[in-house]
Amino acid sequence: MNRLAVLLTCFNRREKTIAALSALFKAHENSGQNWSISVYLTDDGSSDGTSEAVKTNFPEVNILLGNGFLYWAGGMRNSWGEAVKGNYDAYLLMNDDTNIYPHLFDAVQQTHGHTVSNYGHGGVYVGTTVDSETKKISYGGSVFRNRFMATMRRVKPQDKPVPCQLGNANIMWVSGNVVDKVGILSEGYVHGMADFDYTLKATKKGIPVMVMPGIVGECVNDHSNRYLKFFKLPLKERYKMLYNPIGFDFVSQTHHMKKHFPLRFPLFLATGYFKVLFPQLYYHLLYKNRKN
Repeated sequence: MNRLAVLLTCFNRREKTIAALSALFKAHENSGQNWSISVYLTDDGSSDGTSEAVKTNFPEVNILLGNGFLYWAGGMRNSWGEAVKGNYDAYLLMNDDTNIYPHLFDAVQQTHGHTVSNYGHGGVYVGTTVDSETKKISYGGSVFRNRFMATMRRVKPQDKPVPCQLGNANIMWVSGNVVDKVGILSEGYVHGMADFDYTLKATKKGIPVMVMPGIVGECVNDHSNRYLKFFKLPLKERYKMLYNPIGFDFVSQTHHMKKHFPLRFPLFLATGYFKVLFPQLYYHLLYKNRKN
């Protein structure tokens, strides 16, 4: 029997976390596939009773406690760092607000078979999610439009696996051979970007990164209105938001740019401070045109 480690991190989203775990176990029970699963959940200081609710509903889950400052990237590294000690055959990264669909394991099996047949080994498989209300794609795989500018476009899932260059880890399956070569999520990322970094590292090492066929889950994209709030803040608050891990997470962003896009790094750094000092000008010259 193949062994799978499922990795999550959470903070004060008790109901969503329980719903995500419920969907996971339901999909596993209905898959009929030869996988045993172990779940590693880092609770990064929740005060809403998340850990207690998980213990009551899913006593088999391995709950790891954070220090309250791990955020997403740190929490996922913590879960993965513990799980990797078990040398699993594969690892499934998922968000605590993501509800996977019952056919996820079938999509993984199809993707893995295709990848092994075409590349000779397993890879990283990115799952596409939609907003539960609008049914529009919220997260998944992307390819670059312009690598220097680090602009990208979303890859629409097909009826068969298709390659991508970057992937969100709202649903991301990592074959065991990938971990042997790439490791786990990199240090240096606080909240975001660690999943993009991982897929880029895999690609650079010749490991296929594939978008699974079809839509395999639901997750609301709740990060779309940060700029509209940012432009109205006073200077001091704009600076704080720039560096806030759940704001613009500038530490993770600059680390990512310096690591993967060194030629663009000076421009990115200058642009970050430009939008803090001249938010309205930035909005009209850069952000508004980019949105249009």
